Amino acid sequence: MAFAPQSRASAIGFAVALVGLLLDQGHKAWMLYGIRVAETGPVELTSFLDLVMVWNRGISYGLFQTETGFGRWLLAGFTVIACVVLAIWLWRTARLFPALSIALVLSGALGNGIDRLVYGAVADFFHFHFGSFSWYVFNLADVWIVAGVAGLLYDSLVHRPNDAAKSGH
Repeated sequence: MAFAPQSRASAIGFAVALVGLLLDQGHKAWMLYGIRVAETGPVELTSFLDLVMVWNRGISYGLFQTETGFGRWLLAGFTVIACVVLAIWLWRTARLFPALSIALVLSGALGNGIDRLVYGAVADFFHFHFGSFSWYVFNLADVWIVAGVAGLLYDSLVHRPNDAAKSGH
């Protein structure tokens, strides 16, 4: 097949990316249209975790906030380019651990990208806080991205490109 991923690892990675995307979008739909957190207000889950409704018109940690249509489409365009690059990288990946890590980043980017295209902003819901300390508000897509980047960093430290040559593989 001409469009088949180049390895079993990349095929598994694309499946994981799809599952991550579906979980993210399903959770967002449940928060927006099921429990309607925007209308009902914050939901205290624990003394340190609330479900809230925040529309992020920027990128991670609320950086590069934009209220204009141009800014929205610029960020959406950047997301599309990033997703294409990630998909190509995943397509070419032969090892499972980096494939899973790339898949998580891809699914998070796709989930937040869909939000930006549909709503004009990214829907964020999880708010960790402790005393006067307040962590930024995030969503499942953000969790996937952070976990994927952490996995890629770990893999880059543990698996060196020359390791295969040294072992004779």
